[in-house]
Formats: sequence, structure tokens, C-alpha cells
Amino acid sequence: MESYIITGGTPLTGTVSISGSKNAALALMAGALLIEGEVVLHNTPQIEDVFTMLALLEGLGVRSKWEGAHTLYLDTRDIRHAEPNPQLVNRMRASFYIFGPLLARLGYAKMPHPGGCQIGSRPVNFHINGLRALGATITENGSHTYTAQTLGLTGARIYLDMPSAGATQQLMTAAVYASGVTTIENAAMEPEVVNLANFLNAAGARIEGAGTSTLYIQGVSELKRQVEYTVIPDRLEAGTFALAAAITRGEITLQRVIPEHLHALLAKLREAGVQVHETEDTITVRATERPKPLDIRTMPYPGFPTDLQQPMCALLTLADGASKVLETIYENRTQHVPELQKMGADIVAEGRTILIRGVERLKGARVRATDLRGGAALVLAGLAAHGETTVEEIAHIDRGYEQFEGKLQALGAHIQRVASYTYAATRANEEVPQTP
Repeated sequence: MESYIITGGTPLTGTVSISGSKNAALALMAGALLIEGEVVLHNTPQIEDVFTMLALLEGLGVRSKWEGAHTLYLDTRDIRHAEPNPQLVNRMRASFYIFGPLLARLGYAKMPHPGGCQIGSRPVNFHINGLRALGATITENGSHTYTAQTLGLTGARIYLDMPSAGATQQLMTAAVYASGVTTIENAAMEPEVVNLANFLNAAGARIEGAGTSTLYIQGVSELKRQVEYTVIPDRLEAGTFALAAAITRGEITLQRVIPEHLHALLAKLREAGVQVHETEDTITVRATERPKPLDIRTMPYPGFPTDLQQPMCALLTLADGASKVLETIYENRTQHVPELQKMGADIVAEGRTILIRGVERLKGARVRATDLRGGAALVLAGLAAHGETTVEEIAHIDRGYEQFEGKLQALGAHIQRVASYTYAATRANEEVPQTP
């Protein structure tokens, strides 16, 4: 186990280059299973979730190699298996995205229930019901393993009870090989969904409506054997660094971003009194005083993203007044609350509502990352806090942020990664008086 040791109180300044999107890269890697040939993905982040997905694909027969730091080659011609490793599937939610592509390409797939951050109930019923609507026969055994078979998928009209990005991506990829037209209503509109649709269209798919609430997929019999594509920038990493500038009262320019993908966050930062300047592919965030309080309600895109709710809470703990945050997507995305309380934050969770009364400053403490974005929130709080903060179990953070501490250090942050046992031994030596 590793931890971050952070000495807070330094305004972060400078520029940071944003990596490729975690969520977009994972969706493209799953979608690559539809292609019997070579897929080249540029701007792929080297993060734990990508490595997990890569291990999953290699277990199915995909061959891979990296060229440089961020170009990933996938040879998808020889898919030998349709039953992925359950231990790998259990590591992250996005592993389930390979179910539809495997079924569409091979006519058979066996998939365990996925794992991932414990932020609330994350059922896969939208995925299963949609695949059944396309003509798949799916059975579930007592260990939550789904076995699907088909002699050929058929286009259907599918309505999603909520605009789930994962279900939209899953069903869109499966429908590429379904005969006839598939319509997905109340579809997710996230940039990652659009990125996947553009990738599949570059491979020869016929998808219309990406970025709107209704998708139309005209099934095709085959795709191109070679596809080259670029992963979009990670809007959630960009949002985290924008909040880092605000919480430390610094000035950071985010490079290689798409500002349009962050409009909900940037609007709220401006409402809080933070200065924001946008160009075509950069965002500069500058803060000089305590933020104003805000009311936040997480919503599917283009609303305020649930993945930035926890980092935003960190900022609002220092606001000049009372804020309210309503989490509408995940009922258990409040595990950062008791950790922020350890740092002196006046913050409580009442169901899905988080109430925050801003304090003048936070104090360093030993806290624990319980999930990816909650861990990022604690790092931000530590960067602003007085004294030393230890963030434990940072493996959660490594799942989604590339070179996180290195980028923060380049901005002036006093943060270092240490092995937990090494840190504990050092502290013990400091606290035990030495005999003369």
C-alpha cells in the first residue's frame, strides 16, 4: 500500500498538460473487439484502469504493444476466448463494456458482474435488457455471471430509463453488427459516448445522433480491418486541476483540453468568484480569495458531473458561507465526508444531500481514499490545508490519474508518494525516545 504525504498551503501555479480520457479510452478498447484487424489508439493514458482493460483483452487473445508513452496498438484478429478473467472484471466497472462487442462478434459471451469503486448501487439491468431487446438469450446464475448467446442480433427500439453512459456505449457497440436499425432513446450524451461513436464510424459503422438523446445505428456486416484514432482529453482530470487552482488560490493553465466538455464546472467556478479564461484548447483558472458558496446538483451530461462532486466538495469546505450539494446519480458517493471532517471541515451528509459550512482553513490529518474521485478530493484538501496530510490507499487514485503527483509537483505542490510501511516506520522512530 502506498500513501501521499502532502504539506499544504502553497498556491499552485503554472501549466499542466491534460492526459487522454480514462473513460473514453476504456470504451474504445472495448469497442476494438468488434474489429478483426489492427487498432491504433493515440493519447491513451497509462493508468491502472487501462492496464486492467489491457490484461482483460490479452486474456481473450488480443495482442498489444505500446509505442512511446501514449500510442497503443491492438491486434484484434485472433479472439480465442469469450469468457474474461473474473478477477480482472472485478477490478473495475468498465470491464462490463466488453460483453456486447464479444457477443456481437462471436455470438457468445460469459461475463461476471463487474466491480469498481463502491459508490452505490450500479446495476447492469439496462445493459442486460438492451442486449435481450437485440435478440440475445441471456441467463444468470447464482454467482451473478451472465451467459449470452445469439445466432445473430436484430435491430430494435430501446429506451433507457436513465441516460447511462455505460449502457449507451454497450448497446451502441452491440448494435453495430445487428441487422436492421437500432434506436436508443434517452441515450447518454457524454463526450465519451460521442468519441466512441466517432471511432466506430471511422471503422465503417453507421451511427447517427451521437451527442443527442437519440441514437440511430444501421447495422453492418463487417468493419474495416485497420483503424487509427485519438482519445479525447480527460475532462475529469482537467476539472480536478481547475479545482486545484481554486482551492490553493493559485493560477493554473490547462493545456490540451476541450473547454466545451467542462462548461458546467466552469460556470460554477465563475459563480464562486473564480476567474476562468478559455481559448480553443486551454483553460486558465485563477483564484485569490475564498470561494463563494454554491448549490450543486449532479446530473447526466451536460449537467454537473457526479465524478467532480467530491473534488468540488473539497473546494466548498473553504467557501465563505453555506453550500448544498445534491448527489442524484450514486446514493453512496459521500464517503469523502467523514474524511474531510478529520481535516476540520464543517460538512455532513444527509442521505444524498451534503451540507457544507465553509471554514477559514483546513488542517492536515491522516485520511483514507475510499474511491477514485474521493481520493482526489482529499488530495485537493491536503494541498490547501495547514500542516501535513497523509492520504492512504492511493491505489484508488492511480486508477484514473496519470502521473498525478508529478503534475502537481511541477505546479509547486509539496506532495510525495511513499510506501505506507516505510512512512509508519519513520513516524514510529520519530515518536519513540532514543536511549542515550
